[in-house]
Amino acid sequence: MRYEKLAKVYDELSSTTKRLEKIDILSKFMEDIPEEDSDIMYLLEGRVYPAYDERKIGISNQLTIKAISKATGMDTKKVISHWKKIGDLGEVSKELTKTKKQTTLASHILTTKKVIDNLRKLTEFEGKGTVEKKISLITELLTSATPLESLYLVRTLIGDLRIGVQESTIKYSMLKAFFKNNKNYEEEIQKAIDRSNDLKEVFETARKGKVKELEKINLEVGKPIKAMLAQKAKDIEDGFKHLGKPLAIEYKYDGFRLLIHKKEKKVTLFTRSLENVTKQFPEVINYTKDYIKGDSFILDSEAVGYDKKSKRYTDFQAISQRIRRKYDILKISEKIPIEVNVFDVLYYDGKNMLSTPFEKRAKLVR
Repeated sequence: MRYEKLAKVYDELSSTTKRLEKIDILSKFMEDIPEEDSDIMYLLEGRVYPAYDERKIGISNQLTIKAISKATGMDTKKVISHWKKIGDLGEVSKELTKTKKQTTLASHILTTKKVIDNLRKLTEFEGKGTVEKKISLITELLTSATPLESLYLVRTLIGDLRIGVQESTIKYSMLKAFFKNNKNYEEEIQKAIDRSNDLKEVFETARKGKVKELEKINLEVGKPIKAMLAQKAKDIEDGFKHLGKPLAIEYKYDGFRLLIHKKEKKVTLFTRSLENVTKQFPEVINYTKDYIKGDSFILDSEAVGYDKKSKRYTDFQAISQRIRRKYDILKISEKIPIEVNVFDVLYYDGKNMLSTPFEKRAKLVR
């Protein structure tokens, strides 16, 4: 698919604040996406990989300015001057592309595949010459871009798409495009998104128009999913009103969410923001291998810092040092040990436990 078509959809989406209009625009667009171009689902969120993937585009404003300068023939200082006036690098690129001084024979029609390929390459470079290589890849795209394409290319690069599309917008667009807006299937699409954390996978399955296909999407050990978050309540009685009875009540720790994945001998740890923190907590790896039964599982837990001297839990600020630390891991693990409180099991030895009653899951955990 031509990138220009996607850019026009971006523009339509950004021109309205009405949720139903956005859903209408997206649902029609989804029906036209060729099977080989389903990676477009990532671009709708300003990504080039699934949400769970650690690789991010992450291009700085300064590097983007250099690429705009090179692609348009405009001096870097003038690009910065335009940016200060407009406040949006995407709009700057759009305006300068309209009046760019140089035209190259190398320019060609941009496709979404070409855009994704180049943006993915940006995440792979390391070491000497990285900056120059990144500028070259970005310039290649901008040189071939129309003004409108240039606007959204730059916004994608710097992670500021500004089209007002959330995951829920995409979910309802799939519902309208492939299930004729049948509200009975909304929950199944959401469950599939929750299990996979991959909009492309859900899109490719949903377009078949069969709910049973969505049900086949399963949890995968080693692939992080979003943690279920708590609902606020004024007091216990209010909690009963929201959730009903019987109700399980657990202690609230001042720690951080830790999802523990184990597949055979490999253990991987993720935070609620999907950050891989396996290297930061070697003791949890050892605990998991030595004391938790099962060949493969996904456990939900809360990790808290523990002060050996006072025999009290530390506050979150203390344990946050462990999350951020990238070196001297063993040293800080001795200084700030942690206690892991497992409270749920999401997957166990090949079985998705999400639909299993909590009482049974709790017994398995204990």
